Amino acid sequence: MFKIQHKDPQTSARAGILELFHGKVETPFFMPVGTNGFVKTFLPHEIEEMNYDIILSNAYHLYLRPGMDVIEKAGGLHNFVNWKKNILTDSGGFQLFSLSSLNKIEENGIKFSSHIDGSKHFLSPIDVIDIQKTLGSDIIMILDHCTSAGTDYKKSIKALETTTRWAKISKEYSSKVIDKEKQKVFGIIQGNFYKDLRQRSTNEIVEIDFDGYAIGGLSVGETKDNFEEILSFTAPLIPTDKVRYLMGVGTPEYILTSVENGIDMFDCVFPTRIARNATALTANGRINFNNNKYKFDFSPLDAECNCYVCSNFSRSYIRHLFKAKEIAAPRLVSFHNIYFMKKLMENIRRSILEEKFIEFKKLFLSKYKNNN
Repeated sequence: MFKIQHKDPQTSARAGILELFHGKVETPFFMPVGTNGFVKTFLPHEIEEMNYDIILSNAYHLYLRPGMDVIEKAGGLHNFVNWKKNILTDSGGFQLFSLSSLNKIEENGIKFSSHIDGSKHFLSPIDVIDIQKTLGSDIIMILDHCTSAGTDYKKSIKALETTTRWAKISKEYSSKVIDKEKQKVFGIIQGNFYKDLRQRSTNEIVEIDFDGYAIGGLSVGETKDNFEEILSFTAPLIPTDKVRYLMGVGTPEYILTSVENGIDMFDCVFPTRIARNATALTANGRINFNNNKYKFDFSPLDAECNCYVCSNFSRSYIRHLFKAKEIAAPRLVSFHNIYFMKKLMENIRRSILEEKFIEFKKLFLSKYKNNN
């Protein structure tokens, strides 16, 4: 399923191939997030033409709306959204964590109120597998208990034990009902910001033997130093022959740090969310079109980018669209930001294959300063 093609001699960065039912994916890679099925503002062919081979969709949101009855009748999520390549669906654990005021963690699952209409629901680890079986996800994420930065040791142990218990149930059940040729199942490592708990969680989840492993519970409000400390401690504990996925991380700086520590997969709403708030990613850092200095700036959005937006529209025009509240504005910047992320990952991969990763990282970060 996962083959490492080359390892960087100076770091733990690696380039590989992940084989999934809807095609191969070159690692390391970033997954655009399609919360409600597909990536906001995009048509599927646009993402495909950027050479993305996988996206992330949200099982929790799709379960609530349109509902599994609709997805099942449509013949699965791929048919429903007309996407022919791979889809990873998350379990909903993070969404339920972020909506903690609406949920209650129980021994056998999570009881929660819908953020849409307040209706009551309960999801067990088995329910989450069934939902993703119906979706037809190429990669299924198991249900886990995520905790926030600052959670005390006792509560972190309890969440870890819940995650392990649910992981065992998920593995046992999925091995009976999932077609392993079509769907892969990933385990999730927790443990908050305690190294002994990260060690324990990794040992317990790896022992269950999943197809790949995700590091959960990072990028949840911690400092950059805490992030790097726990990441650099946890990543090497995961077997080198298994693909490593860092959940919910998508800023260029954090991706570079994570690749350096041996991470292969990323996802985040960051590029599209900031686009909807008038912020674009460029080789020289982020720019915000609410800034008045772009009113008479007729240069391309990013002079080093060759995407459709940068090749055809000026910063002045894009700023005008935001000021006029035109729907085209977030669409144009979302297009550029997702293209930017794809090119970043391609350049990272190339630098690993050419044994120039550290050189690339230093050069990229020397230009990428968020002062615009």
